Amino acid sequence: MAKYILKRLGMMLVLLVGITFIVFGSLFLAAGDPAQMIAGASATEADVLAVRAALGLDQPFWTQYWIYLKNLFSLNLGMSYITRQPILQEIAVRLPYTMNLAVAAILLSTLVGIPLGILTAIKRDTIVDNLLTTTSLVAISIPNFWLGTMLMLVFSVILGWLPSGGMTEFFYTPLGFSQAILPAIALSTATIASFMRIGRSAMLEVLQSDYIRTARAKGLRRGSILFVHALRNALIPLLTQFGTSFGALLGGAIVTEQVFVINGVGTYLVNAINTRNYPVVQSTVLVIAALFVLVNLVVDLVYLLVDPRISYQ
Repeated sequence: MAKYILKRLGMMLVLLVGITFIVFGSLFLAAGDPAQMIAGASATEADVLAVRAALGLDQPFWTQYWIYLKNLFSLNLGMSYITRQPILQEIAVRLPYTMNLAVAAILLSTLVGIPLGILTAIKRDTIVDNLLTTTSLVAISIPNFWLGTMLMLVFSVILGWLPSGGMTEFFYTPLGFSQAILPAIALSTATIASFMRIGRSAMLEVLQSDYIRTARAKGLRRGSILFVHALRNALIPLLTQFGTSFGALLGGAIVTEQVFVINGVGTYLVNAINTRNYPVVQSTVLVIAALFVLVNLVVDLVYLLVDPRISYQ
């Protein structure tokens, strides 16, 4: 187990270094000059050159990238071009709001999607199954920014039940729940549909297994068959979906935060792109990628608890 974890961490390090190279190279080739934006529209050419030299942007690509990597390995994410503050400190302030939104969305997806998947498997080929399956296709197709705007219009503007934006507390507090419920629904709708469809397929496959027929023949209660015997074996694909969905929710939070005016990492990243604040873009993408990889590593380890037959030797 320890060897497997160390191997995965080594692969994670290689993957993250590859991500830094792609992002750094893309920004290096991107149109626009950060020095020009920082110096201002009225700056002279000499002023722009001075800013470029101060930021190290006059160095060759490989020199800039090597300096960036050396700083990364010392946990120095650099300084923001705009605020001149450490990026690590600015991300640490905003990351809890993004994680709050992503965790609320993944919990909502799990608590709603998996029961609906079990229900459609039990009610296979009935009107309930057909209705929920069709609804899931629609839900997957709805853009979260459009759904978020519609939810805000109905529940905030027209009905006045919930706040239209902002996030100051975590979702498990009364105020935090009221602030998180609309963005969490907008962000998780497609994920709920994915959980439902995968849960339905997994449960249908398990319910047709020999050991389930044996359990029915022995006269075990239906609830025991479903939730003790069938669900545990159907959890493997659902756990895989959990890992990939959490990464997708972190990415989707970028748009959702813009709609609901949440000062999270997504808003921080969009503002950095608009102002060509390249160190912030590089570091934010790296943090999101690292979270995604870590979550998938944890999911792989949870497989052992769900299915003892799995061994990482």
